[in-house]
Amino acid sequence: MKRFQTDRQPSVSRNIVLSVFVFFLLIFCFFYGIQAVSRTADKTEMETLEQAVRRNVVQCYAAEGRYPESLEYLEKHYPLRYDKEKYFIGYEALGENIMPDITIISRKD
Repeated sequence: MKRFQTDRQPSVSRNIVLSVFVFFLLIFCFFYGIQAVSRTADKTEMETLEQAVRRNVVQCYAAEGRYPESLEYLEKHYPLRYDKEKYFIGYEALGENIMPDITIISRKD
């Protein structure tokens, strides 16, 4: 009745190599997931910053009847706060009654 039994034992070295491989595979998947979440958060943060700048520009136009002449004016008179080391905001005023051109670039990349 030893039809289904074998005398060979799985080698210990094969089990160790397989365990190490699975461990590194899990570590790789974990760090890949963390990076994916980080990229998504950065993209969302940049979109939120752009919405905040546009909202403040429109709020200034509604309150004062003209668009702000510079980004510094927005920072001084309206609640615009952002990480200047992380983002660059290009702000080009085209006129008092024309919506300014707003460009946001991540400095981190």
